[in-house]
Amino acid sequence: MADEHFSYGGQAIIEGVMIRGRKGYATAVRLSSGEVEVAAHPWEPLTKRHRLLNLPVVRGTPALIDALVVGYRSLIASADAVSRGEGIKPPSPWHYAISIVAALAIAIGGFVLLPSAVIPSHHQQTLGTVITKNLVEGLIRLTVFVLFIFLASLMPDMRRVFQYHGAEHKVIHAYEGVGRYGPEDAERYGTLHQRCGTSFIFMVLFVGILVHALLGWPPLAWRLLSRLLVLPIVAGLAYELIKLAGAHKSSLLLRALVAPGMLLQRITTRQPSPDQVEVAIRALDGALELDGAKAPA
Repeated sequence: MADEHFSYGGQAIIEGVMIRGRKGYATAVRLSSGEVEVAAHPWEPLTKRHRLLNLPVVRGTPALIDALVVGYRSLIASADAVSRGEGIKPPSPWHYAISIVAALAIAIGGFVLLPSAVIPSHHQQTLGTVITKNLVEGLIRLTVFVLFIFLASLMPDMRRVFQYHGAEHKVIHAYEGVGRYGPEDAERYGTLHQRCGTSFIFMVLFVGILVHALLGWPPLAWRLLSRLLVLPIVAGLAYELIKLAGAHKSSLLLRALVAPGMLLQRITTRQPSPDQVEVAIRALDGALELDGAKAPA
């Protein structure tokens, strides 16, 4: 069976899958020739570099930073591999830098600041109006997020990424369930997973409503600043809830909390083809090998 004290997981990348293990992460990319290129990368998580960073709630932000850095590096590696396989010169580091800055600006501006800025402020406030405004803000934020990923899912290239996302989930499910993750094993499982990043993002949106309500409804400048300052707390609480849900899958309360995020995964995952499942299998092989673990027969 899979290691009960460590949870493997990853993300879809361009024409491939990345899987993180104890000692690093492995990427597997399908080239235009049909070959699967696998690369292993040692990586020590921030939570292991200092024990204070591994405290409950605190560890959410370092874990998120790790996920962003590893995910960004994996996306770059996959883009470079696909470009080389097609005989195209890979984008320059400047292209990548501009892309990530633009993505961060859209994420922070569109999902964090804009939903709060569009709601007018009033001098006289009651507890009811404060709660209502925070609820409306959260609903706007959630609507923007769902609309964004829905529109992205209509793009053919993103549809393939979502198929690889589904392949990653199926293979991880099989490994956690029976300790084997061959094509037949993975086929038995669905594409939805409780520890998915989609579920985490929804949990951040949900927890944000509760945390922001505690701060009242200050003037716009302070309100926008507060949304940024409490992000580590919101991310930390959301991380703990997702972690609990993954460890206690039979809990009705925790299942109810992650249910909306699981529903959103019906957009961000698609049923993969057999060759895409093969790529996910090769990525998990690479992560297990990096950890010194023998892949099951």
